[in-house]
Amino acid sequence: MDDTFTLKEVFLNLEEKLLKPEIRASKDEITQLLSENFFEFGSSGKVFYKNESIDEVSLSKVSMKLSDFEIHPLSEQIVLTTYRIYNEVSKQHSLRSSIWSLTDGKWKMQFHQGTPTAQSH
Repeated sequence: MDDTFTLKEVFLNLEEKLLKPEIRASKDEITQLLSENFFEFGSSGKVFYKNESIDEVSLSKVSMKLSDFEIHPLSEQIVLTTYRIYNEVSKQHSLRSSIWSLTDGKWKMQFHQGTPTAQSH
């Protein structure tokens, strides 16, 4: 990990990376960012697993704004991130949380949840 970045910046960059269309369309990039046991409780109410998500043509194309980003270290190898998302396509606000773990020297997302909210705050 580059010492010029704070831990918060590292995780913000990782979360933002997963919102980029070119990353979402790349099975190689997604494979590198998600753990083998990754699963997600989507804001749609569906449960997704890594292999199912990657085997689909690509993750949905999104245009989202991330705000109120925070990290919550649970141990030296596990970090919870929390933030808000505004989906500019669906006009939907949601609360997001991810659990990241340090695996073989790389941070990988283990779990993600999106919970729709009525408004931004």
